[in-house]
Amino acid sequence: MISPRHILLGIIFVFFLCSASKIATGQEIETGVSKELALYRKTVLDKISYILEFDIPKERTGNIAATELLSFHLSANDQTLQLDFKEASSKVRKLIVNGQNIPIQHEKEHLLIAAKYLKKGSNQVKIEFQSGEAALNRNADYLYTLFVPDRARTVFPCFDQPDLKATYNLTLKVPADWKAISSAPLKEAIILNGRKTCQFVTSDTLSTYLFSFVAGKFEQQSGNIGKGKTEFLYRETDTAKITHSMKELFKLHKDAMSYLEDWTAIPYPFQKLDFAAIPDFQFGGMEHVGAIQYKAAALFLDSTATKDQLNSRNNLIAHETAHMWFGDLVTMTWFTDVWMKEVFANFMADKSAEGNVGKAVFDLKFLIDHFPAAYGVDRTAGSNPIRQQLDNLKDAGTMYGNIIYHKAPIMMQQLELLMGKDKFRQGVRAYLKKFANSNASWPDLIGMLNKYSDQDLEGWNKVWVNEPGRPVVDYTIEKKGDKIGRFTIKQVAEYGRQRIWPQLFELTFYYQGYTRKIPVNLNAAQIELKEAEGLDVPLFVLFNSSGQGYGLWPLDMDMFNHLYDMEKPVNRATAYITLYENMLDDRYIKPAALLTLFVEGLTKEKEELNLNLITGYMGTVYWEFLSEQERNKLTELLEKKIWEAMLEQQGPNLKKLLFKTYQNIFLSKAAASRLYEIWKVQKAPAGVKLSEDDYTSLAFSLALRAGADAAVLKTQLLRISNADRKKRFEFIMPALSADVTERDRFFKSLELKANREKEANVTAALYYLHHPLRQSGSVKYLDKSLQMLEEIQTTGDIFFPQNWLTATFSYYQSPEAARIVSHFFNTHPDYHPQLKAKLLQATDNLFRAQKLLK
Repeated sequence: MISPRHILLGIIFVFFLCSASKIATGQEIETGVSKELALYRKTVLDKISYILEFDIPKERTGNIAATELLSFHLSANDQTLQLDFKEASSKVRKLIVNGQNIPIQHEKEHLLIAAKYLKKGSNQVKIEFQSGEAALNRNADYLYTLFVPDRARTVFPCFDQPDLKATYNLTLKVPADWKAISSAPLKEAIILNGRKTCQFVTSDTLSTYLFSFVAGKFEQQSGNIGKGKTEFLYRETDTAKITHSMKELFKLHKDAMSYLEDWTAIPYPFQKLDFAAIPDFQFGGMEHVGAIQYKAAALFLDSTATKDQLNSRNNLIAHETAHMWFGDLVTMTWFTDVWMKEVFANFMADKSAEGNVGKAVFDLKFLIDHFPAAYGVDRTAGSNPIRQQLDNLKDAGTMYGNIIYHKAPIMMQQLELLMGKDKFRQGVRAYLKKFANSNASWPDLIGMLNKYSDQDLEGWNKVWVNEPGRPVVDYTIEKKGDKIGRFTIKQVAEYGRQRIWPQLFELTFYYQGYTRKIPVNLNAAQIELKEAEGLDVPLFVLFNSSGQGYGLWPLDMDMFNHLYDMEKPVNRATAYITLYENMLDDRYIKPAALLTLFVEGLTKEKEELNLNLITGYMGTVYWEFLSEQERNKLTELLEKKIWEAMLEQQGPNLKKLLFKTYQNIFLSKAAASRLYEIWKVQKAPAGVKLSEDDYTSLAFSLALRAGADAAVLKTQLLRISNADRKKRFEFIMPALSADVTERDRFFKSLELKANREKEANVTAALYYLHHPLRQSGSVKYLDKSLQMLEEIQTTGDIFFPQNWLTATFSYYQSPEAARIVSHFFNTHPDYHPQLKAKLLQATDNLFRAQKLLK
């Protein structure tokens, strides 16, 4: 037995060692990039530059030899310097500091350089290493880097934090037939012995996550956007898509740039703007300076594209272009404020469209784009504030989600309404000018805007930005005969402590033959709407009629009989959203009744965006909130109604939306036979235009149904000519197999990271693997899917954990699935809080179904 005295001496000795280590290094060495480490490095480092060379072999399996010359100025030299490199120590071949070969010391994802090798003032670090590949996204004949949020350190040693901006000089050695773009213009390309050396000029000053390059077998198209020549790399082979899209892609970038230059009063701030279309890209796009990357399928559309697809492409391009000012020119100091760059990108993308389409169309588009997605998170127990805390960049990926992409633009719209458009723009311009080529935080911005506002923005900010959730709004009318005597509106928090969301919105009174709009400033827990007093009692009231207010709004039951009589599309859209949100909360209307109400609109709703909204809701209600018995009872009538509506609607896009809805919900043998014949001869119904992608989707839908021709998938594979799309199809096929053992093998394969590299393909396959028609055989995968989540968060890109959960759990409604999730929560009480929140978000409908299906 050890004596108490020996224990005490041992504790003192360990404490001394730990203290000595901390004095030597300046910071505790820990995995990732801690906030403390980042703050320290920011105080001592500046004038950072990287000279990088990557020798990329033709073979996908070959190692990439690399060299780096890192220069920086050090203002204090009393501590060990940590250089981030999330790779094995064995990949570092040589480390030379200020001309001296030093021992390689690599610990917890950091190269450690002792103070004795450094000096105050200018320093140089030369490194020979084998490049890491976690963020290189290597394919057989192309690759692209994707470093957001902290993944530059998985490829080369660096100071991987957003507020240590640097310049980059890049050289790529690639096969002679490859093309390449990077953050800076190409200086020269020399071909020798079947290899090409691409040397790029010095880049602008960038954060590490914004540095990038793309290289491989691409086609190249040149154009002019702004002040210089623009290069576009792509691998699309469909001539119809290329012809239909190419000119428009350059125009959309040019239009977005012109708008932003005018709105910000700052010319395009970088040397050039190139972009690349990447097959099966993980995101919609990524705003790398000088080398924007996009998902190819989002850019290349043909004449069959719906308005929703066109709007999504327009938004995507405007979003990434807006990032050049909001995120790239002025970058958040720390990823706590990652939402700032995303909210401005989305908000400015929306604003750039407003002048082209008019206010009515803009209001509708803004409402449909943002509110359902924001509510989809904010109504859940896993909701998060817009601004979240972050202690270590290794967890920065968990910050992303629909709150920052969709609630934040709604918040920003409310802020603009509160301040007024002119003052809001003046404040934002001042902010951009002050922090150009630097970093800023949300307090920096809100402090700047406060100078241009008469309102208390600090108090407003607290509930909108720093807290999660939404208000539940209700009202009462006291009548005096046929007049309104008193109209009271009140708000309560949907969950959590009581608080007030100050906001501006409109409500509309509907009368026989006319309407009356009333603006509302809901700035207290309860208000009296004086403007309503003395007015005639309306047929019904529509809350949030202009679609600007945020919350769970009340419904006037008398609206149901007049739903499709409302003239303005935005009024109908806000009614559809309010109906669906209240159905989920088990207020006013049940799922089957809501489905019936929306079916009535299939022929009456002529606005494409609205029809897309209600058919999407119909699919969700049908698969998630009706029992199997209810589905079987309703399906033939529902199929009949949808098909008849498709024939009756006039616009080709409206017809296509209804055809896709029919494809989504069909169960009967007659419907299966009808769709099989359409797929087999590739002849769409009259007035409907279908592309190769549409026939591929149809083949997948047929393969899911029992009794489908086993040759459907094999035949469809032979019809696909594009090599990238063929590979995607081949990856997804096992998830659709009628053989459960093949599906088991496919799911088992996902346990290996190498089989999850194409994350977009994985999530598509998971959707089919867990489709309601396959859940009797797939529910057994749920527990393992949850066990894999932490590893997926560590190894995957920023959206993959959420996409993994959504694709896995979205359509489950069974008590067995709910028990598996509940058991996981109960047996993991200290589970990663951000991942737990994402799981609560993804399974919210599952647990609501337990109540709604009773």
